[in-house]
Amino acid sequence: MNILFLIFHGFYAHNGISKKITYQIEALKQCEQEVSTCYYHVDETGRRQWKVDNRIITDFGKGFKAKLWKTVYFGVITDYIRKNHIDVLYYRSLHNANPFTIHFLRQVKKTGAKVILEIPTYPYDGEYHGLKGSAVLLIDKLFRNRLCKYVDKIVTFSNETTIFNRPTICISNGIDFSCLPVRKEMHDTTHELHLIAVAEIHFWHGFDRIIQGLANYYKEPKDYKVYLHLVGEMVGDTERTSILSPIQENNLEPYVKLYGNQYGEGLERIFDKADFAIGSLGRHRSGVYNMKSLKNREYAARGFGFIYSETDDDFEQMPYILKAPADESPIDIESIISFVKSTDLSPTAIRNSVLHLSWEEQMKKVVASI
Repeated sequence: MNILFLIFHGFYAHNGISKKITYQIEALKQCEQEVSTCYYHVDETGRRQWKVDNRIITDFGKGFKAKLWKTVYFGVITDYIRKNHIDVLYYRSLHNANPFTIHFLRQVKKTGAKVILEIPTYPYDGEYHGLKGSAVLLIDKLFRNRLCKYVDKIVTFSNETTIFNRPTICISNGIDFSCLPVRKEMHDTTHELHLIAVAEIHFWHGFDRIIQGLANYYKEPKDYKVYLHLVGEMVGDTERTSILSPIQENNLEPYVKLYGNQYGEGLERIFDKADFAIGSLGRHRSGVYNMKSLKNREYAARGFGFIYSETDDDFEQMPYILKAPADESPIDIESIISFVKSTDLSPTAIRNSVLHLSWEEQMKKVVASI
């Protein structure tokens, strides 16, 4: 099949979402599919463009008019689909159902191409807050069922069999093992424990729960030291306040290390210090209770045990997993210490337990379903 993978946002080398998409595209190619990537791009001068595989297919120019046109006009993509005999449009949802995207998909269907819609997180309504977020969500809610009339199937990382009245293709977030080195060795945790959390930090990651847990732990002097290495930028004031305030109020600066975004060797050095990883602890805040987090899979591929609070069917029975309740309670640090000391699985054994979760295996399911 000839597949066009459509992304409504930028495509950047060090961005976590972009890396995930790259893995998916490469996996489709490994499944012997022809794949092109269409994405929205703003160049260094501010010009707004649609590109396919780094080739500009239209340039809207600069300013408000250009911003408006990129939002409402998708005819150039339809033309590309028609002229290049695209069999499948793989549309990564940006929760952007509206009259213009509906018209776009209607025209795509007229070319004979199938439309596969990927919804990265479902349900997603709880992710939107504030006036702007509520407005974006309202528009999407008004039009998403109508948009999906032109969708053949929806790819989901949940267990839902139908979404917006369309049949689903249920897959897991996959792993590109070539990009994730397994940790070299287990550290001696007799006297101290190092925790690591890596994410673009949103309120639903619930990292404030682990910090509140550290605050409770250090209310009394401790000989056994526990450190948290927090990697990633906080996306807004809510996240900054919920994380920075309890650190300052409880004098946790010696025990919580904030790194911001890290890549490559810098990120690997931080992972080399760590003993145990922190997954999402607040997905209930956005109304998500069952999901297949990419971060969980990346931790396992690196050979780390980890804690999380949602339901993830690929890990619920794994011996290196510690479950936290899906509520607002502080994380019990003593329980993490006891769990880590009682777990003796090697990093290689943990990695081997998820070899079936490669991106190639997951995208095979999509190809087979199409």
